[in-house]
Amino acid sequence: MTTKRVHGVAQRIRDDIVSGALPFGYRLTFGDLAERYGTSHMPIREALRELQGEGLVVGEPNRGSRVRTVDPGFVENIFDIRNALEVAMTRRVAERARPDLGPLLEEIETRFEAAIHREDYAQALVVNRDLHQTIYAEAGNPDASSLIERHWFLIGALWRVYGYGVDRFGGVVSDHRHLIRAISRRDGDAAAAIMAAHVTKAKQELVDRMTKAEEAGPCHGARAEQA
Repeated sequence: MTTKRVHGVAQRIRDDIVSGALPFGYRLTFGDLAERYGTSHMPIREALRELQGEGLVVGEPNRGSRVRTVDPGFVENIFDIRNALEVAMTRRVAERARPDLGPLLEEIETRFEAAIHREDYAQALVVNRDLHQTIYAEAGNPDASSLIERHWFLIGALWRVYGYGVDRFGGVVSDHRHLIRAISRRDGDAAAAIMAAHVTKAKQELVDRMTKAEEAGPCHGARAEQA
């Protein structure tokens, strides 16, 4: 069994979780997954371990694994961790930004805005991740980047379930443009402040949507369970 094969199976499971084909709370069994993806139990076992590390899957003693079920408090904790790490990394990036970083971020932002204009919001979220990952890479702190990345796919799945809010994209574009300008000017204080506000607004938006869905009733898709 190769590492590439395990990663390939993990990616297929990850894609199905993010797309909603495997909803939050869904029980994952080796037999069902092996049949679904046309493979043996061993790659499934290793793939689930990988996804547990990302926070998408949780193991249950004597009961196998499930797609993680989340609540607003858990999401707030994730965003608080992201806020602290992203602010610190963004400040570092801005203070030592190389001359070609601003144009690179501008190019990614242009792709982000083009996806919004096409109303391709799934692609917009992918490009948004590219923008943030580019900033992480420039910070030169792989451990911090790894902690942020650990829950990126989970947050993406939550946006899909609860809705991103098309009206929020205008604010995201504004944040990105101000952030890129601050980085280009090597203004660490401004870049850090903009990133802090950017992450906080995302947290408030997602938590509000989750809370309203919970108040509406237990039948919401994110709470669906498979016995």
